[in-house]
Amino acid sequence: MRWLTGWSTGAPRAGAPAHEAPGAVVPIAARPLWAGPNPLWAVGDWRPEEIRLVTLRPGAPAVVTTGPVAPDPVEDTPATTRLAVLGHCGASDAELAAGLASARGGAVRHLTTWPGSYTVVLRTGTRSTALLTDLAGAQPVFHTPWGDGTAYATAALPLADLVGAPLDTGHLAARLACPESPEALGTGTPYLGVQRVPPGHTLAIRGGRPYLAAYDEPGGGPQPRGEAPAVRELTRALLESVRSRVRTPGAGSAEAGRARLGVDLSYGTASATVALLAAAVPPAPVAAAAAARAGAAGAGAETTSGSGARARNGAVKGSWARASAPDRPAPEQLAAVTLGETEGPATLAIAPHTPRLRHTLLAPGPDTLPYADLRADPQTGRLTDEPGPELVAAARAEARFDAGGTDHLTGYGARQVLDGHPARLADLVRAGRPRELLPPVAALASADRATAGVLAGALRTPLTVVRAAHRLSRIRYADALDDAAVRLTLRQGPDGDGTAGARSADDLVWCVPGPAARWLSDEALSAVALRLRLAARGPAPAEPPGVRRARYALHRHARGFRTLVHVAEQPGQRLHAPFLDNQVVRATRLLPDDIRLQPGARHALLHAVLTGAGRTDLPPDWGRGPRPDRTAPARAGLRLAADGIAELFDAPLLAEAGLIDLPAVRAGLARSADPGAPLAPAVLAGLAELVSTELWLRRVRARRHGACWTGLPLARRTALPAARFA
Repeated sequence: MRWLTGWSTGAPRAGAPAHEAPGAVVPIAARPLWAGPNPLWAVGDWRPEEIRLVTLRPGAPAVVTTGPVAPDPVEDTPATTRLAVLGHCGASDAELAAGLASARGGAVRHLTTWPGSYTVVLRTGTRSTALLTDLAGAQPVFHTPWGDGTAYATAALPLADLVGAPLDTGHLAARLACPESPEALGTGTPYLGVQRVPPGHTLAIRGGRPYLAAYDEPGGGPQPRGEAPAVRELTRALLESVRSRVRTPGAGSAEAGRARLGVDLSYGTASATVALLAAAVPPAPVAAAAAARAGAAGAGAETTSGSGARARNGAVKGSWARASAPDRPAPEQLAAVTLGETEGPATLAIAPHTPRLRHTLLAPGPDTLPYADLRADPQTGRLTDEPGPELVAAARAEARFDAGGTDHLTGYGARQVLDGHPARLADLVRAGRPRELLPPVAALASADRATAGVLAGALRTPLTVVRAAHRLSRIRYADALDDAAVRLTLRQGPDGDGTAGARSADDLVWCVPGPAARWLSDEALSAVALRLRLAARGPAPAEPPGVRRARYALHRHARGFRTLVHVAEQPGQRLHAPFLDNQVVRATRLLPDDIRLQPGARHALLHAVLTGAGRTDLPPDWGRGPRPDRTAPARAGLRLAADGIAELFDAPLLAEAGLIDLPAVRAGLARSADPGAPLAPAVLAGLAELVSTELWLRRVRARRHGACWTGLPLARRTALPAARFA
């Protein structure tokens, strides 16, 4: 796990404990980026090109460095400005220097417009520090009070280790009950006292005190454009994001037996689009320059023929023979990995016509099924920063990424940024455009007619969806949260087992219970319902409900991708999700709602992106074929790991904290182990949430206190405090 950390202090506090002195506590195996009273460290396996520092002093040009360097011996003054960009950033040195010069006036939004996924730290003078999160939430920032100031980091676990924070059972209950509801989650984390900076916000620390401000309001940006301009902007943003990763000079060199670049073909058209764009990018300039230098050196050297005579190369008068041109290096191969699909529609479309892709098909086995780690010691796996269902699918993800490249590109996030969330139907009603509901409602009716009969498809589905859309467009925010609190207390959440129209109607509300809410205890549900009622007393959000629901669904998915990186990324490897980049997220906001809600909109948009990028040979129905059953591996993994899961819930920490109804959970697990029992996707998702949270709690309890820092006093802590909901 890679993270950066530091703190910003205020006026010295009399009588501060010795272990809180800034110079006494240092992260273990850290690289100092800048020193002084407000230091900054990079911890973990950062690549040199992922650490870029800019320093601007009065009367001198900006100094840009790449990679960890020794701290600047010159003492900072109130006029000194520093910028640190950590992660993959496609900006040039000149752009970084210009960005720092512009940030001196207080503007920071331009620091988030470069290609890539990165964290920005800006320090002005000696007492002011600002950190910027990304729009999706894949690069979060956390903070907590410490000493006479505020400590910050890009991981919550080190901060909890620093201040000795216990686990927050109330936040864990909210994550299980309403994982996409900001009213329930707030800005908390699984660690009491450690706060998360919301995506799209700036954490400014002045005089040791934290201040939060949004630098990119969702409703304050450019308004949606027409389809053609929006698709052009999406094509430009996505192509630039992929190109910046493929052509980055000095990017991770290929290891033994591993390609430098890899792409993922296991998840449909989104990953296939990224693969095609990556294959269309020419080799990196550094590689091309090296090949040219090698060719020039070979042409300038004297050569001899097979008979030993000196070859004639035109260097002497009367010589007309020229040395043969050096052979051009073969294009760099991309490792394309597919797990569990033999003839996916996206794979068939790209395999014959993309010679740069070296396709690898991995046959799934028992060791690549979800929950495979539970058949051994469950505490031997990696400890992630936060819990997530990705923990139970770690073995499957590791197998896929192990066959990929050192820099592995995926299609994560495409569904969340491109698809039209069902709640956007209410936005159309709010905007006075009810006629635009006809195409998506007709598509839902057609799907339900094929599965549930003519009556359900032709009459019940349109009435249910349209009525739910009108209700969401008219209901007051406070009343909606009160209704959600009542439904949560009465366990009236959606079961996810109905038709497509019924599931869409269930999503047409302000707050939807999560799939694990059905197994929580009454006390935990009551505590989360109280959070919703308290949030109902606050001001209503200015953005429409559909835009808000889609944004927080993206935030939840980005948190899951971050957990996936922590649990499945191989040593020295980097997993990339171009769809979660800031510029791609901003480009997708320009798409009109009526385009998003069209049937097959995501496939059509990606097809248009590839056409605009020069790939014009794809069939019109590309990506619209039948999809494999994504829930089959989860069902098989649950049944194979039934004994290990039963042992895990013999004396679970979730029950010790009062979070779950243990008899109900055991009954659900017993039903999941029955080969003849049907399991809805919502049930599988809920069980994955519960098992992964229990697994995470056990790994947290087994870790050693102070594993991230030196200089901390010895302390004895338990993983879970007494049951507490707040």
